[in-house]
Amino acid sequence: MATLLTPFTRLNHYLKRHTNMYMVLVAVVIGLIGGYGAVGFRLLIQWFKGVFWAFGSTPTDHSPLLEHITTLPWYWVVGAPTLGGLFVGWLVGTFAAEAKGHGVPEVMEAVALRNGRIRPRVVGIKALASSVCIATGGSVGREGPIVQIGSAIGSTLGQFLNVGPRRMRTFVGCGAAAGVAATFNAPVAGALFALEIILGDFGVSQFTTIVVASVTATVVSRSFFGDIPAFEIPTYSLEHPTELIAYVALGLLAGLTAIAFVRTLHFCEDGFDAANIPASIKAGIGGLLVGGLALVAPQVLGVGYEAMTAALTGPGMAMMMLGLLFAKLVAVSITLGSGGSGGVFAPSLFMGATLGAALGAGVGHFFPGAAPPGAYALVGMGAMVASTTHAPLTAIVILFELTTDYKIILPLMIAAITGTLVMRRLHPDSIYTIKLKRRGVDLSGGRDLNLLRRVTVEQIMATDAVRVAPNECLGAIVKRVLSGNETCLYVVNDAGQFMGTLSVQALRPMLEDLDVLQNMLTAEDVLATDWPTAKPTDQLDHVLEVLDRGFRDEIPVVGADGLFQGSIRMADVLARYKKELFSYRMAGELADSMPVGDDSAGQHKVGNFVMAEVEVPPALLGRSLAEVGVREAYGVNILLCRPADGSEPSPPISSYVFVDGDKLVVFGAAEDVNRLRG
Repeated sequence: MATLLTPFTRLNHYLKRHTNMYMVLVAVVIGLIGGYGAVGFRLLIQWFKGVFWAFGSTPTDHSPLLEHITTLPWYWVVGAPTLGGLFVGWLVGTFAAEAKGHGVPEVMEAVALRNGRIRPRVVGIKALASSVCIATGGSVGREGPIVQIGSAIGSTLGQFLNVGPRRMRTFVGCGAAAGVAATFNAPVAGALFALEIILGDFGVSQFTTIVVASVTATVVSRSFFGDIPAFEIPTYSLEHPTELIAYVALGLLAGLTAIAFVRTLHFCEDGFDAANIPASIKAGIGGLLVGGLALVAPQVLGVGYEAMTAALTGPGMAMMMLGLLFAKLVAVSITLGSGGSGGVFAPSLFMGATLGAALGAGVGHFFPGAAPPGAYALVGMGAMVASTTHAPLTAIVILFELTTDYKIILPLMIAAITGTLVMRRLHPDSIYTIKLKRRGVDLSGGRDLNLLRRVTVEQIMATDAVRVAPNECLGAIVKRVLSGNETCLYVVNDAGQFMGTLSVQALRPMLEDLDVLQNMLTAEDVLATDWPTAKPTDQLDHVLEVLDRGFRDEIPVVGADGLFQGSIRMADVLARYKKELFSYRMAGELADSMPVGDDSAGQHKVGNFVMAEVEVPPALLGRSLAEVGVREAYGVNILLCRPADGSEPSPPISSYVFVDGDKLVVFGAAEDVNRLRG
């Protein structure tokens, strides 16, 4: 097999190094696969709908399925979601735990921490789990699954082509854009979704590649479903400028509703996670509860396009719309909290439409000349999506592409921005990032900041920090401050126990009365005990947050036993960050250019030396780089280590222990490299 693939690997390596069209060509392939994947996912949902609800024929997105369900006996309405939950819980728990939930946070985590590496099996498991969940009545959407499916397609292709981290992340973005574009017939929104939410980067090179994938997938989707908007609604417009006040109020309400949605969702997740029962039983219970709720409000089943269309085109009865809003919020939270698989984008549209229709009905009651409730429902959809995702640009564009109605764009922009501001002010994390924050992954400061998570305090702390005895007089302390460059001194007793901090800033007000106080006060009298501290095992991203929060230049490092061990300074943290960032980007460039294979074509030659990628030999497994001494034992230098877990390639760390599956990029004489290969 390796012999058969050799011409392909050589061509792939040549294109990566010698043409700017490589990324575009791969983006086209991802767009095609992602487009057909989205089409297949939609058809799979429709087929399962026909099976579980005995529809008689395969329904479409706009088939009167809701009307059909109301004719079925109660046990059918309750039983279908229950059976679907049991199957989905078993499937996800057995084969791919990352297929649980709405999928987008898992993609964001893969981009931030694993350079976009996603297990290929996620494609099939996520497609099957989400299609069954949605088709049987799980109250979720299909955009989250297709984002994860498309991203997994892009990641799988990137792994097959052996691209570096930078290109891998771009391919993941291409897959996400292709999935959204093909699902909603929205190429611009698909590209913006990938850039604004998945990658958080609007770089020109990435933008070009992602747009190509998005457009390609849209062409595939339109060849099957035609070029029609997801919602066909009357043309709405701003009837009077004073209505903007009502739309601002709608944005405010959307922001508050988004907060309630996010908190209810995670309350349900915590509740089900605390239950010590099998995953299939949890999801089955969730399906049972949703089915019971559907006996009262069948509109909560599935994606809910019929109910959204009714809110956009109907008279907008306020109390009924508010009831559906509450029912949908509860149903989505139960479905996802119990272990279901599906997205939160469509449920956000549903809740925004019902919220807007309810407000529009109230405005129309008091001001008969105002726009109809459908206009407010449309704007509410965008405001709710913007609020939950913290992505107003994507929300505005996708609502325009879903409806092709430009006349309502001004109220839509006002409401979306208002809702986002309210949500960010009261709930800094979006519905996607809150899940990552709970896992310890913080994207708020930028994805590169996560590089500091692999560095601990003890690796860079200063052990020469100035120590002061508790009984040392103030006059002696001031002399030490004036003779040095320290900004902080640390009070430590004879046993080495840390007692508190003395900062130059705190000592400054006492200088005016130094003649009187120098022999009256000691270090113990003026030390600060509320100064934050760090532990040697703390990660630098946490330390940077502590330093930045208090505008401090350094903080003491104290062990679990209370012993003072040193200090950590902002300058040292920033210097290490620059080093890690440089190494990370250098590793990406090196990995992008690194050939594949173990023959002469799979090596860079530099005079009599070669640079090549090799598997970690058995003799090194279970040992650290410091223990092995590769340079002394084999005569080669390790430039880069690719961990087997898919995390970012990086220059080697002496304490890293090699495991099976790790790969090394090494530089040395050809015979030494071959000797290392064994």
